[in-house]
Amino acid sequence: MSLYPSLEDMKVDHMVQAQIAAHAAQQQPVPPQLPPAQPIPGAQEPIPGSVPAATPSLYPSLQEYMGLDLTNVPPAVQQQIIPANTNNQVAVPSDANRQLVAPISGSAIGMRRAEVKQGIRMVILAKDHKNKLGLRVRNVNNGIFVQFVSTNSAAAMGGLRFGDQILQINGENLAGLSTDKAMKLFKTATADRIELAVRDRPFERTITMQKNSDGHIGFVFKNGKITHIVKDSSAARNGVLTEHHLVEVDGQNVVGMKDKDIGKVFEASGRTVTITIIPNFIFDHIMK
Repeated sequence: MSLYPSLEDMKVDHMVQAQIAAHAAQQQPVPPQLPPAQPIPGAQEPIPGSVPAATPSLYPSLQEYMGLDLTNVPPAVQQQIIPANTNNQVAVPSDANRQLVAPISGSAIGMRRAEVKQGIRMVILAKDHKNKLGLRVRNVNNGIFVQFVSTNSAAAMGGLRFGDQILQINGENLAGLSTDKAMKLFKTATADRIELAVRDRPFERTITMQKNSDGHIGFVFKNGKITHIVKDSSAARNGVLTEHHLVEVDGQNVVGMKDKDIGKVFEASGRTVTITIIPNFIFDHIMK
């Protein structure tokens, strides 16, 4: 079964596949004509002048759907085949390597930049000429999380992001350490090589949406916090929730930015927009 970055991608893919199936059915060769059936005595005769009902269109035109402009949707979308359930299992295990199907989102760069990867990575840093990393961390539930990354710092160039969980520094476990003890380890580490084991933003998730014809995606935020969801908008369809804080827009960090500046980031984004969000209470805990 296929995966989709947004609900709009899923709906359009289903529509395209249905149109392709209908077209293929129309191209099937016409079976040979059978001799006309003899009327059955007592059967109701067709009403003179009546016309058989035409087959209705399966779906409306792809040009108009959910307020989106779909003129660039490709004619066909690769579709995964559901494996046959030969052993009568209640559920069939999914293919972990299945491909993302995105007839609308396509290869939007913001979607790739914002992706939260489920796993642990190694990050190697070196301090700058001021003996700094440009990094601040905080203890949350006995784990150490990235609270702040300075622009163009060693930490930023190493790929650290707000909400990353740092598991180890130079092989030493950080679980259970206080904020002060964790910061001390960073300060006393050698300047030329610092090895970190990092889990990618475990409290955060990404949501991909599509702007409507007016350039809106359908939610209101204040001080970076999502406060209202517009009914029947892309935000509503794709599961955006209130009581969440914006962390990134298309992979660009917006923590600490004023609302008007965040709005400019949204305006500059393309039709497909991916946001990274975190529950308010966790955000407040990290930032306090």
